[in-house]
Amino acid sequence: MRSASASRATKETQIDIEMTLDGSGTTDCNTGLPFFDHMLDQLGRHGGFDLVVHAKGDLEIDAHHTVEDTGILLGEVFKQALGDKIGVRRFASNSVPLDEALIDVALDLSGRPYMHYDVEFPGEVILGQPPFDPQLSEEFWRAFITSAGITIHIVSARGKNSHHLVEATFKSVARALRDAVAITGGGLPSTKGKL
Repeated sequence: MRSASASRATKETQIDIEMTLDGSGTTDCNTGLPFFDHMLDQLGRHGGFDLVVHAKGDLEIDAHHTVEDTGILLGEVFKQALGDKIGVRRFASNSVPLDEALIDVALDLSGRPYMHYDVEFPGEVILGQPPFDPQLSEEFWRAFITSAGITIHIVSARGKNSHHLVEATFKSVARALRDAVAITGGGLPSTKGKL
C-alpha cells in the first residue's frame, strides 16, 4: 500500500492529512469550508485515493490560507506516498464534463513542478457558509503541484457556471492522477533513471 501522512502547523493553519493511493475512494474531509470539502471528496473518490483532510484555519480573515496550506501539505503527502515511482504510468490526460463545463487535464509525474492554468470564472463566489471564491482553486492546484513535483496543464474548453468549472477541474485532475500513479510496469519510466 502506497500511503503517507503528515501534519502542518503555522500561525494561520493546523492541518493533518492521510492519503493512500491504492485505496477505494473513501474520504473524510473537514476544512471549515463545505464547498472545498466537497472538492477534496471529489479528488479522493475519483482518484481512487483514501483521503483524510482535517484543517483549521483563520477563516475569520479569509479562506486563502486554509486552501493554499492544504494544497501544500497534500502535495507533500502525495509525493511521499508515491515513493520511488517504480512502475508508474507517469503520464496521463483526461477530459471531464459537468453539464456545460468541460475541463482538459494533462499531467506528468516528472519531479519538475510546472502548472499551466487556463480556467476563467464568471466572477461570482460559490454560495455556501462561508462562500467559496473559485479563484482559490488555482491557488490550491499551484500549491499542490509545487509540493508534489508534477507538471500539469489545466484548460477549460468551455463553461459558464463557476461551481461546474471548479468541480470538473477536481474530477479531471483526480482521474488523470489515478491513471498516472497506476503501476503498469517494473521499471522507472524515464531515460534519466530518476524522476
